[in-house]
Amino acid sequence: MEITVSVNGTTATHEVDPRLLLVWYLRDILALTGTKVGCDTTSCGACTVLLDGESVKSCTVLATQADGVTITTIEGLAAGDGTLHPVQQAFHEAHALQCGYCTAGMVMASVSLIDESPALDEAAVRNGLEGNLCRCTGYHNIVQAVLNAAAPAAARR
Repeated sequence: MEITVSVNGTTATHEVDPRLLLVWYLRDILALTGTKVGCDTTSCGACTVLLDGESVKSCTVLATQADGVTITTIEGLAAGDGTLHPVQQAFHEAHALQCGYCTAGMVMASVSLIDESPALDEAAVRNGLEGNLCRCTGYHNIVQAVLNAAAPAAARR
């Protein structure tokens, strides 16, 4: 089946097997390996990307379901000049990562969470990210990074 998607601002058209998962389309066909494969069951969130601005776990979305959709992966967040997205910058400044395996999914889920509700408190961040697992950090610095990134967004509204 032929699909056409806009990924990180670039349009791509490919013939894909109707059973191909979006995560494998991104990684194997488009070579965007920032999206990680962790569990294949939506339990870990390492594969989180944005579809039309909303976070989804790409291990349970078929590539064909993304036909005509705008996809943003971790590779597409930073500005063209390399300036980090505010959430990426907040993760860096708050040391919100260790091994880094979950980081891309956490960042993508955080971007969506902040866009949906910029006035966040610690409980809302923990609740909003409950579908993304980190086995290294204990979440404290991740939560702090999201709160730091959300503060300017809330002030703009």
